Amino acid sequence: MRKYEVMFILKSNLEEEKRNALIEKFKGIIETNGEIEKVDEWGNRKLAYEIKKMNEGYYVVMNFKADKDVPKELDRNFRISDDVMRHLIVSVEEK
Repeated sequence: MRKYEVMFILKSNLEEEKRNALIEKFKGIIETNGEIEKVDEWGNRKLAYEIKKMNEGYYVVMNFKADKDVPKELDRNFRISDDVMRHLIVSVEEK
């Protein structure tokens, strides 16, 4: 299993219940063939530039270990979700 880090930005105007459901959905995708090491919710932050006429977003960072297919499935789900403004998945080098 490889180590990965994913950061995604959700729309800041989402209700807390819906936001938590989305985060749990993405955790579930990872946990099918991997394990989550850390979830860090940064909360609402000002964006560096306007995205979809919004100036703020809800930032979430997750560190996880998973098979190589998990990031592809995670990426697919981020792309089809209307509430995800941006996302980035990177492979972390082990020291």
